[in-house]
Amino acid sequence: MRDFVCRHCGQQLTFENSVCLNCRSFVRFHLPTRTMLALDNSDNTVLEGETQWRSCANLKVARCNWLVEVESDEPLCESCRLTRTRPSDNDIDGMTAFADAETNKRRVILELTELGLPITGRDQDPTGGLAFDLLSSVQENVITGHDNGLITLDLAEGDDVHRERLRVSMAEPYRTLVGHFRHEIGHYYQTVLVGDGEHRARFEKLFGNPDDDYQAALDRHYSEGAPAGWESDYVSSYATMHPAEDWAETFAHYLHIRDTLDTSAAFGMAPAASTLESPLPGEIGFTRIIDWWLPLSWSLNQINRSMGHQDLYPFVLAPNVLEKMRFVHDLVVPAG
Repeated sequence: MRDFVCRHCGQQLTFENSVCLNCRSFVRFHLPTRTMLALDNSDNTVLEGETQWRSCANLKVARCNWLVEVESDEPLCESCRLTRTRPSDNDIDGMTAFADAETNKRRVILELTELGLPITGRDQDPTGGLAFDLLSSVQENVITGHDNGLITLDLAEGDDVHRERLRVSMAEPYRTLVGHFRHEIGHYYQTVLVGDGEHRARFEKLFGNPDDDYQAALDRHYSEGAPAGWESDYVSSYATMHPAEDWAETFAHYLHIRDTLDTSAAFGMAPAASTLESPLPGEIGFTRIIDWWLPLSWSLNQINRSMGHQDLYPFVLAPNVLEKMRFVHDLVVPAG
């Protein structure tokens, strides 16, 4: 994540700001330039280059602070238009949770865009395009998961008590909304980046056969748990369940690392420049990312402990895990 400033007064802004707290200007995020722009007070639009921009129609319902081209027929921004289903307007609690989820989703969509990963929506590919059903299990049974590009998220995951109860019951060291989005979208990119093409053989060598019976793997995982010594081959115990879950967990952790490094660099905390500003293809590029990440994650964990919190990144990246993550990196940042 970048460091943002108000173009009217220079005040530092967060990615979520829609108003500058110093000069009270209305500010919006402009995806093409990755910057915050201040709206013209006369018509609540902004001119960037030769294009006029306006607020996303989800400004109020989803606290969306992104911009949309004025001449576009699409009322929603690139992130919001990916959501297929949301709670009804009269579901007050559901809509509050929906806004929280959309905030986290925008962060992930920005990162995917920064990394140059393709995002094809359901409007372009009705059967395999990316889409989100953001639903609340308060009123219906909702299972977070992925199905051929469609990601379903239980909005109850935005509730701290609910999420922490599940984290403890499932013996997970980490469970967040942004983590759910990164994991589930990893399933989508297994299809996009690997599929049945030239990279399938390397995938199977590292992760196993993605066509293995998923239900059998699920039943085995929840009846027997992770195998002994799993830490040497998997980034999490959940990754041991099935090759597709191993990929999704590894992909999510790659996004965790890249975004945290970039945010730290933006605020002068990382040992090197932003990964987005550096050419990082191939083996050398991945090695540099990990060389930056290990001391940073160690120091961040110690800072969290100083405040009485759990480790920020409570994971060990064993050599076999790094080999899997290197594969993800090679697909995300081709050698050119």
